[in-house]
Amino acid sequence: MRGFRLKKGSRILGIAEKFKREDRYSLLAGVIMRCDLILDGFCYTYATVGGDDASENIVKMYRNLNRNDINVIMIGGCIVSWFNIIDVHQLYETLKVPVICISYEESNGIEKYLKEYFPGNKLKLEKYRKIKAREKIHLKTGCKLFVRYAGMKYNDVITLLNRITIFGSIPEPIRIAKHLANILYELFQNYIRMKHEIV
Repeated sequence: MRGFRLKKGSRILGIAEKFKREDRYSLLAGVIMRCDLILDGFCYTYATVGGDDASENIVKMYRNLNRNDINVIMIGGCIVSWFNIIDVHQLYETLKVPVICISYEESNGIEKYLKEYFPGNKLKLEKYRKIKAREKIHLKTGCKLFVRYAGMKYNDVITLLNRITIFGSIPEPIRIAKHLANILYELFQNYIRMKHEIV
């Protein structure tokens, strides 16, 4: 595990999603933000709703950026796109970039839902059992969140989150990525509707 040195110019790739349950794909938007909150790039990809391709597609999105200055990948949730499970450690081992997945609510886990909605899907169940338990973090804003991470020490995770969370519990790269995901989702939905109307 390499050491993480927090600098003003350290860059975070924040990733958030937008989808509706009836959609086939979820839109994942990425925002590159420096620790001094300067925006430095955007990207997007897709994940299958209810599928198992989120980790793979995030790897492709990162590599398509063709950048070597991203210091941390930060994702709004370890389980996205209706039970599409992100393997934090696999991402780190593949990309050699520290990864943090963030969630905000208490939870007793999703194993019973995986068994209910995906009966017989041993791969999805194994992927979920493989990811480690979440750890609670209390931010300087007075809010709490939960993290899974790889490639960083716990204290470095806390330091980074306190640096880039201005208010509430949502770090700025995730907050902006969520706005971008919402905008791109509506843009693509409008394009599809217009295309059907023309036809």
